[in-house]
Amino acid sequence: MNYRKLGVTGLWVSEVSFGTIPVLKGNVPVLPQYYNLENEQAVALMRYAWDKGCNLYDTAIVPEYGDAEIKLGMFAKAVDRKRLIISDKARFFDGGEMYRAVEQSIENLGEIPDIYFVHQVDLDNVNQVFSKYGALDALVELKKEGKIKFTGVASHYYDVLIRAAKDKRVDVLQGSGNLLERGMLERMAEEPDFQRTGMIINKVYAAGLLPGRFTEQELIGGVLSYPVSTALLGIGTIEQADKAFSFNGEGRLLSWEHTLERFEQEFYPICCDRCQRCVCPKGTEIHTLFRQSNYYYLGKDYWALRKLDLGIRESAENCKKCTELRCMYQCPRGLWIPQIIQDIAQLVGNHYKGEDTEW
Repeated sequence: MNYRKLGVTGLWVSEVSFGTIPVLKGNVPVLPQYYNLENEQAVALMRYAWDKGCNLYDTAIVPEYGDAEIKLGMFAKAVDRKRLIISDKARFFDGGEMYRAVEQSIENLGEIPDIYFVHQVDLDNVNQVFSKYGALDALVELKKEGKIKFTGVASHYYDVLIRAAKDKRVDVLQGSGNLLERGMLERMAEEPDFQRTGMIINKVYAAGLLPGRFTEQELIGGVLSYPVSTALLGIGTIEQADKAFSFNGEGRLLSWEHTLERFEQEFYPICCDRCQRCVCPKGTEIHTLFRQSNYYYLGKDYWALRKLDLGIRESAENCKKCTELRCMYQCPRGLWIPQIIQDIAQLVGNHYKGEDTEW
């Protein structure tokens, strides 16, 4: 196992790290696979990864990740705590709520987290998170009190992550990216502000949809070809751990054209890499619609359609009326965005036709 620096934290993290969602016992419908591990099984699996050289384990507060946080605490007591890096997070944006969440996490873990993230920061809550008495201020106070070691912000949005990278209160970032959704990784690689903060990348397997179409060496190596610290993988079985931790550090980034060719026997994907430059004046998240459409054809059909059905009619109508076409001028791939959105609306409409819906 190779190790990389985690920004200015002084920590060195394994290139492949362990995401604990799959070890929980509970019900998470969006998981591509579901394991429902008992405590002993979960701890044994984490220990197996540890013996392969993994030293960073990522979790979230109960009940967001079920009981995974508690199981990670059990594992922490079974290994050398000085070598283990615990990454934890909570989806609270108010400072008071975040402060209480961290104290609850400490109780669940029985340990002080090394990194604690404000989780799922998006464009609706970002101002609250960064404001005075917001969640980030709470993490800074908790760091001063010795209840966490480093502060973090986790988001799927480039605009949130660049704001966090420029904020000296933030030590570590967690973002998303993979071979298909590489646009944000490419933007981060070009931005000097990201060099200060450590960067953990999740969604390397795109919710479990890319393995089988690409090797683990290609998927992990592609992400690690960017200047990031570690590829965070959800691991629920010994087989998954073996594949993940067999990565030998020699991966290379497949070209965009070669990546798309892997899908063309099944479908023609929307050639969007989720760079997030396409800002719609009406608020449509174009890159998210395109991702869900690709996910539908990749096999996550029911979940993707339900997501697409949330607002697609309004987005399609707004596109018909728009004369600015700002999104097309912003798109480096030159996509005909208004037409693609009409096609997605038609896909959703065809699926729900005849059902008891507004379609």
